[in-house]
Amino acid sequence: MAILDKHAVLEKNATLLLVASLLVVSVGGIVEIAPLFYLENTIEDVEGVRPYSPLELEGRNIYVREGCYVCHSQMIRPMRDEVERYGHYSLAAESKYDHPFQWGSKRTGPDLARVGGRYSDEWHVDHMVNPQAVVPESVMPKYAFLLDRPIDGEYIADVMETNRFVGVPYSDEDIEMAVADFMSQADPFGDVYENADPDAVVERYPGAQVRNFDGQPEVTEMDALIAYMQMLGTLVDFSEFEQTPDDWIR
Repeated sequence: MAILDKHAVLEKNATLLLVASLLVVSVGGIVEIAPLFYLENTIEDVEGVRPYSPLELEGRNIYVREGCYVCHSQMIRPMRDEVERYGHYSLAAESKYDHPFQWGSKRTGPDLARVGGRYSDEWHVDHMVNPQAVVPESVMPKYAFLLDRPIDGEYIADVMETNRFVGVPYSDEDIEMAVADFMSQADPFGDVYENADPDAVVERYPGAQVRNFDGQPEVTEMDALIAYMQMLGTLVDFSEFEQTPDDWIR
């Protein structure tokens, strides 16, 4: 009874309750956060995860610019219904080079963490041009204008430099060859970029998909966006991560 009486004093005094609450939160925060400053890496390295290629990075920036993250998450939770619908639950390492990450908090449309390779490039173009023609119930706006915006990677080296500043391990060679890799990935036959070297792109960015993504003669924002989306969820070989019902939160 004496303990309850003391607790009542805390509840009746707003100032005392505020101070006590701040104290509890501060101690809990320190216990959880302080150890992280002494760890070299809080994310387990996973084979296959790499920085974005220049074209994929530009596509990601377009994805963010157009607000795609508002309606599409990129984080599959370890719950049975999510895993069965979207694929293996998301690994922290898959977002280690995202600044900021695209986990999202709302799904007006489906999760896109594993969308890479699920649909053809042509499907993505049709979906961007007229979403309702592909998914009649879709409320997604049209992005046909991306086909009419040629890009040449003029500033992509600067973007990569900025990403390197916050920890993405782009080498000096990666940045020096940024424009060449940018153009070569979407124009492997040199129709627009005479010095195309698609093999160099794949060597620097293993698993990078090299082709004309939107079917247009020039490299466009649509190429970049589709290159980014076709990469999502394809870098890690999930056959190595055997799942059991114990992995899922029921």
